[in-house]
Formats: sequence, structure tokens, C-alpha cells
Amino acid sequence: MKMPVPDASTIARKGEIVRALRRIVPGEGVVSDADGLVPFESDGLSAYRQTPLAVVLPQTVEQVSKVLAWCQANGVKVVPRGAGTSLSGGALPLTDGVVLGMSRFNRILEVDYANRCAVVQPGVTNLAITHAVQADGFYYAPDPSSQIACTIGGNVAENSGGVHCLKYGLTTNNLLGCEIVLMNGEVVRLGGRGYDAAGYDLLGVVTGSEGLLGVVTEVTVRILPTPETARAMLLGFPSVEAAGACVADVIAAGIIPAGMEMMDRPAIVAAEAFVHAGYPIEAEALLIVELDGPEAECAELSAAVLEIARARGADYARVSENEAERLRFWAGRKAAFPAVGRIAPDYYCMDGTIPRRELPRVLRAIHEMAKAYGLGVANVFHAGDGNLHPLILYDADRPGELERAEQFGAEILKLCVAVGGVLTGEHGVGVEKRDLMGTMFDDTDLACQQRLKCAFDPDLLLNPGKVFPTLHRCAELGRMHVHRGKLAFPELPRF
Repeated sequence: MKMPVPDASTIARKGEIVRALRRIVPGEGVVSDADGLVPFESDGLSAYRQTPLAVVLPQTVEQVSKVLAWCQANGVKVVPRGAGTSLSGGALPLTDGVVLGMSRFNRILEVDYANRCAVVQPGVTNLAITHAVQADGFYYAPDPSSQIACTIGGNVAENSGGVHCLKYGLTTNNLLGCEIVLMNGEVVRLGGRGYDAAGYDLLGVVTGSEGLLGVVTEVTVRILPTPETARAMLLGFPSVEAAGACVADVIAAGIIPAGMEMMDRPAIVAAEAFVHAGYPIEAEALLIVELDGPEAECAELSAAVLEIARARGADYARVSENEAERLRFWAGRKAAFPAVGRIAPDYYCMDGTIPRRELPRVLRAIHEMAKAYGLGVANVFHAGDGNLHPLILYDADRPGELERAEQFGAEILKLCVAVGGVLTGEHGVGVEKRDLMGTMFDDTDLACQQRLKCAFDPDLLLNPGKVFPTLHRCAELGRMHVHRGKLAFPELPRF
């Protein structure tokens, strides 16, 4: 991946920029020394690193507004950052840009049980929302594997999912409203506490926009009652094809599990050695299927899933007998990424989505690609909705291996698109998939998307270098502008 060429004139103004930011965010709110900037050089896609010009850590919406307005007025690029767990380079900094870290926005502002929602700041971790409401019998459904660390603002930016997204949806399905600050400093509220706000769905536009349109400063999420019963099943298969076919059969039978995850043998062995979750290490593929709801419903559906699995050749089956065992089954899956990190010096985590019927074909192809590239691969993914997470194993200290891993990953993503899927399911495009956007979208598609970017950020200063292979100046596309959360639609140029 080619890094952008920095603007030398902006770098030369570092002293001026830092002084201006310190006037807005005093005390320890601005980091500019070399040692202090090191933790911000990368995000979860750690193969790439860049040192930012400075990092500013605001504590109030007013400070965020003033920082963005000053940066726009002075032509300074801004990269928003949450916990830095992005796996697509979404929070990768720029050497001629400022990182806007939102970690100090870490409070749960209100829990409204009457409307079944919680109002939180973007720096609150995903799991903290559930911890705040579980004593009263509620929880927050989206649960990325990094939920102990990833923040809700980042979840909004990437439209994160998790192992229970099959039944309960991604972030977008559990988001009611948010407050964002535009690049010009304008504070805008989108949505609210109701399930369907009036007007254009700008909340849907912002969700998954990867920090290109605005900075999230407040989020209202839906909370759900904790199910009466939740039961997880481990189903072992002699082949990944058999497990993939079982996934399709379960959905075809009209059964929608709360979660349906799949792991191949390398991932099974690594996770079991790390967590000791009770996985069958002799299985070539493992399905973790969870049913939730009333006890009678769980019992009936569990029996139906078990029958389907046996018909597809499952030779191992185990059902959780208590809550501790259910959580242990999931602990292995949620720790799969760090577990794989123990068996290879480095790994490259991919994210693509395919139609469920294509699972066996794509998995076979991935294993053939692994042989061709001479690299290992472990597969863990949200099988129920076809969201793949191949983990490509490599050693960055060996010349050429990172480049081969990138090429391997690109081939996987191209295959996802070729079989009717998409480039990303939940990790976003960032820099990782930026140069592959042309495999899924033509020039007209990309121009339309960039026109939307121009409406929110006409000077292209907010998280530039992400998502678009080539970012055209707004004047080339026809300028739009957002004011008070609304587009000036009569002024839109015709295509």
C-alpha cells in the first residue's frame, strides 16, 4: 500500500498548529512530543505506521467543534480516532494531519428503560453498555470480538457487528440517534429516541461512513431485554464443506439462531490451546450455534438444528448445560484472533461477505490460494450471514511475506465480489480495501459517493486517504453542502 505524500508546508507549521490547539484544549489535551505520539502511529491494522503531526484529546463538544472549525479554516487534515481497534486502517494517522482522539468522551449519560435506549458518549466501550444495564435485565446486542476494548463511536464509524449480528443486526440496526460535529464546527443531531425519525435517513448515511463525514460526540443505542434462555451448541464436522452446507440448511429451515459461527481446524486448534473452551480439535470445521428465547422454544430449535447437523455428517455435538459453559464456548471464538497470534509472528485479518450458498466454494478456493502463496490461513467467520474473516499467517521479518499476504488478501476479496458478495462486512474499507473499490464500483458509483463526502466536508480535510482510491476535488464533482443537518437539495447539480 502506498502512503500519501505529506504536505511539507503543513508539517513546517507544526508549532503554530500545536499552539492553536492548546488554546482550545489546554493542559494535557494536546500531545506533540515524539514519545507521546508513538501509541497513535497505527490502529489494529498494525502492518502500517505513520507518526501524526499532533494528537488532540478534547473533553467537550465545544472543544471538538472549535478544533474542527480551526482546522478547516487553516487547511489542517483531521483523523478521528476511538480506541484504535480498527482492522482496516480507518484510524491510520497522517504525517501532515492531526489525530482527534475521543477517548475522554467515556461516560454513559442516561439509561432510559421506558424507551429501551441508552445515551452514551463515543468513548464508552461496547461491553460497558451491557455492564451498565444487565442488572436490570437488559443488554446491548452488537458484540464485536473486540467489545471489551472497541468504543461505540468506532462501532458507528465502521457499522460493527459481532457473533450475534445474525439475529439482532449490526450497529445500524441498534442505533437510534447520534450527535455529530461537522468539519466546519457545526453540531448536528440525527435521529432520536424513536424508532423512525422523519426526513431523509442521514443517520443511516453517517453509520458506517468511517469518519469521513463528521465526528460522533453522542450516541443513542437500543437496549434489549435479556433472553429468558440462551443455549449454545458445538457441532464438529469432518469437512468445511459439510459445515457450510449445514449453515445453509439451518437458515433454509426457517431457523434464525442468535449466533452462528464457523471455524476451520487451524482456528479450532489455536483457540482451544489458548482458552480451553472444550472444542473438538480433531474436527475439520466447527459450528457454534446459539438459540435464545423461551425455554421451550430453545429446546425445540436446538433439537431441530442437531438433526440437520447430523444429516450433514456432524460427528461431534455438545450443548451448553449452564451459563458458564455457554460463555466458555463463545470465549474461544472471541479469542480466536489473539489465539492465532500465538501460532504465527504476524497475521493479516481480512473481512468480506458472500452469499451463504457460496461458503463451501469460497473456503475451498481460499485453501488453494494459501498453497499458491505459500502462507498459512485460519478461517473464523460469522457463518450465518456469510461474513468471512480469513486470518492470513505471515512473518513481517521475512522479505516479501507482507506483500504476499496483501496479494493473498486482495484475491480473497476479489473472489467475494465475484461470487456476489461485497468487500467488507463490518471492518470497513479504510486503507486496506481502498484500492479494491474499483472491483465493486464503477467510476459513476464512486463519483456519487464522493459527492456525498463533499456535502459534509467540502475541503476534504476529514480522514482523507481512506475509502476512495482517488479523491477528486469537490469542484470537479459539483459541490453540495450540509447545513444544520440538511442538504440544500435545490442547489444540487445534475449528473
